[in-house]
Amino acid sequence: MSDELGVTGPLVNGSWLEKTSIGTIDHVNPATARVNGSVLSCGPQEVDAAVAAAKDAYPQWRAMSPDKRRRILQRIEELMLARVAELGRLTTLELGVPIAVSSALAYLCSGWFGYYAGWADKIEGATIPPSPVMAPGLDYTVPEPYGVVGIILTWNGPIMSVGMKIAPALAAGNCVVVKSPDLAPFTVARFAEIALEAGLPPGVLHLLPGGPEAGEHLVRHPDVGMISFTGGIPTAKKILDSARHTLKPVLLELGGKTASVVFPDADIDAAVTETVRSCFNLSGQGCNLTTRMLVHREVYERVVEAAGVAAKALTVGDPFAPTTALGPVVGAQARDRILGVIDKAVADSRLVAGGHAVDKASLPPQVQGGFFVEPTVLADVDPGSEVARHEVFGPVLSIIPFDTEEQAVELANSTPYGLGAVLFTHDVARVQRIVPQLQAGTVHVNGPSGQPPGAPFGGYKQSGHGREGGKEGLYEFLQTKNVFIRA
Repeated sequence: MSDELGVTGPLVNGSWLEKTSIGTIDHVNPATARVNGSVLSCGPQEVDAAVAAAKDAYPQWRAMSPDKRRRILQRIEELMLARVAELGRLTTLELGVPIAVSSALAYLCSGWFGYYAGWADKIEGATIPPSPVMAPGLDYTVPEPYGVVGIILTWNGPIMSVGMKIAPALAAGNCVVVKSPDLAPFTVARFAEIALEAGLPPGVLHLLPGGPEAGEHLVRHPDVGMISFTGGIPTAKKILDSARHTLKPVLLELGGKTASVVFPDADIDAAVTETVRSCFNLSGQGCNLTTRMLVHREVYERVVEAAGVAAKALTVGDPFAPTTALGPVVGAQARDRILGVIDKAVADSRLVAGGHAVDKASLPPQVQGGFFVEPTVLADVDPGSEVARHEVFGPVLSIIPFDTEEQAVELANSTPYGLGAVLFTHDVARVQRIVPQLQAGTVHVNGPSGQPPGAPFGGYKQSGHGREGGKEGLYEFLQTKNVFIRA
């Protein structure tokens, strides 16, 4: 698989650069530990060029009739749908995501372009009723784009962020400079090619693979009107510190420690199936995965046993095999960090399944060099422990018992995060009592929604602020101007 992905680099003003100020970085396939491509990484010099070109392109893009922007976004959706298999294959090669999951991510991305295409010609303001204490006249609002928007993508599922961020930014009339991650640049680059093929004018979208230096320069740049970032809390704090120099708004979609809360009246089999499926999706490398399971003591041991059985039944191996449920984690450093978290947690909890690196002999020959961690289930976890309160970003499920509804709510809210929660119960009155008490941006009952493009997504507390998806996600990329015309 060596060099199977070739070399990818920056897209600036419609052209793919053949060299950069930083140079080439090898990309390692986490499923094989072999180099499978190269990345031309960017620095401040490329950021400056991209922002300047985006600024030049903005007046024409903004002046384009909304129906023309709508048709371009619709064409992007059509082309992405036709190439879901190709986009999925690239994601699997660069991240080791099982092929069924990576193809689903590409399909979801196309849906956001279709959804926001429908908004492109429906952005409207409001007429403000006259006040008797003010002069007579017409008062109204005009939603306007920021101009140049900086988007910083996460490595663990960048094609999802492409749909949730780039689609609404373009529909709103902004030009976009995207910093894609060095760890996962190939799928996003293919998307950029599709966007140009669909008729997106060359200066409207710029793509810059790069590291922290490129990201910081993009955030600080005075000609960038706002920033949208998905990633971890430490990086978010650095971004906010950089953004203070220009006081630009920053949309933050950060980490999570989503709790799956199981009551005795729930469908226990469904609760275990859904929780395990979510927790180990993307090898646990996701922000809104159900990495905690809070279980009423009445059904606790039954759930613990079933979760262990379900985890052990997951097929770990070649991400291109259709039956594989769990691929590798992103690299050797991530694997070793995750195993360290598990080793520390085992001292104070009960190991039900997993707990180790996957035995290479159990893997197919083509992936025996990969970075695989067993799907791990821990029971009797201390709610105040590191593994219960903070992201592991690996395939680890923590199970904690509770006795009362009040205790369940307290435990669900006991982490610094507030991204999501899932309730398993058939008691509608209980749902109505609990949902207002949960400090979470998304609450699902008896199973996840699949994140439809019309639904807003975002967090409370240290899971960030702002929303992606839905009408709310569109208006994040617009600012409101008030106009008064005196009679």
